[in-house]
Amino acid sequence: MSTPTLGLDIAPEAGSDLAHRFLRIRRRSTELAAPLSPEDTVIQSMPDASPAKWHLAHTTWFFEHFVLGRDADYEPRHPEWHYLFNSYYQSVGPMHARPHRGMLTRPGLDEVLAYRGRVDEAVAERIVRGDDAMLPSLIELGVQHEQQHQELLLTDIKHAFAQNPLEPAYAPEIAHAVPVVAQPLRHVPFDEGVVKIGHEGTGFAFDNEGPRHRAYRQAGAIANRPVTNAEYMAFVRDGGYRDPLLWLSDGWARVQEEHWFRPLYWDDALETEFTLHGRREIDPHAPVCHLSYFEADAFARWAGARLPTEVEWETMASELPVRGNLQDNGVFQPRATSFETTLGQMYGDVWEWTMSPYVSYPGFRPLAGALGEYNGKFMNGQWVLRGGSCATPADHIRATYRNFFPPHARWQFAGIRLGNDR
Repeated sequence: MSTPTLGLDIAPEAGSDLAHRFLRIRRRSTELAAPLSPEDTVIQSMPDASPAKWHLAHTTWFFEHFVLGRDADYEPRHPEWHYLFNSYYQSVGPMHARPHRGMLTRPGLDEVLAYRGRVDEAVAERIVRGDDAMLPSLIELGVQHEQQHQELLLTDIKHAFAQNPLEPAYAPEIAHAVPVVAQPLRHVPFDEGVVKIGHEGTGFAFDNEGPRHRAYRQAGAIANRPVTNAEYMAFVRDGGYRDPLLWLSDGWARVQEEHWFRPLYWDDALETEFTLHGRREIDPHAPVCHLSYFEADAFARWAGARLPTEVEWETMASELPVRGNLQDNGVFQPRATSFETTLGQMYGDVWEWTMSPYVSYPGFRPLAGALGEYNGKFMNGQWVLRGGSCATPADHIRATYRNFFPPHARWQFAGIRLGNDR
């Protein structure tokens, strides 16, 4: 008899190993929140961001509802919190409006941390008990979901701190051992032909990463590294934000309405940028970040290039190891990197915008039940990013990972890798 799953090919783990992984990733979230004061964890600086306290509570609710809630005898201590910390799972009930999460001064941070402790203990006990065949798949989905919120916790608190005139630092900066100069920009060619993309089905993947399928790739080229701050600054100084011929119509409207003339977090003099380590001089050799799709597309047009497609990106990245400036380094800021491979910095530093809209692959089927709301219903009006960032956990990213955001989003660590035709 086969073991039931959620459509995720997760190898069964010994209960103690799975419990260890679960507790390790859960502990990492509280470690990331540790530098914050209770007041820091309540603030919501814009509707697209969420308070750190809400991230800590929502990820706990996820395990409580989708894991502990499978037991008909389980009774949550605070059933009213289901309304507060549900995010967008309409099929399991109503939820507090996302733009007003910053109004939730209660429950307090101590209560949320105690909630995490109770749920963690109950889930770990359930794992070790090992009497639910679907548990490995559910736990793996839950910890991957937790890691997504770890990255959001960092990007959201960065946006919040940037609104404070004191510009507080989230963490002390880890100094460079040796300053690195960006390698010369060049384009790596690839041939046309039928290729395969998408997750192969072994190990964890989100439902939107599959199924694996054939796609046609035109002959082209992809840049050997991301665009740097110095290269983007040339675009700014050349009047890139004042030339409507470089911009998509909606992007140009956004530039006018919100008075964009530089990347988010750069100062008006184009000399410094706000980071999770406080305000710092702009490193000309580091990858530029906090750009919207509109800005990435306009820069590519100004540079006489284009953005790569996700087919191009994935086929070129799939042979490379997942290694780079990721969250585990504790740097929390893109850095220039020397590399000996043909392509560098494909993983980490900055998410890279592609020119591909976020739509389903041929044969896509969302997960059954409420978990089917996880990805599929967002396949509208968003664009795909690849590769992870300096805020992404190293064991969370892979070549097939499809991140997605609306084209105006700027607060994520998103940058540019150029593509080209040939």
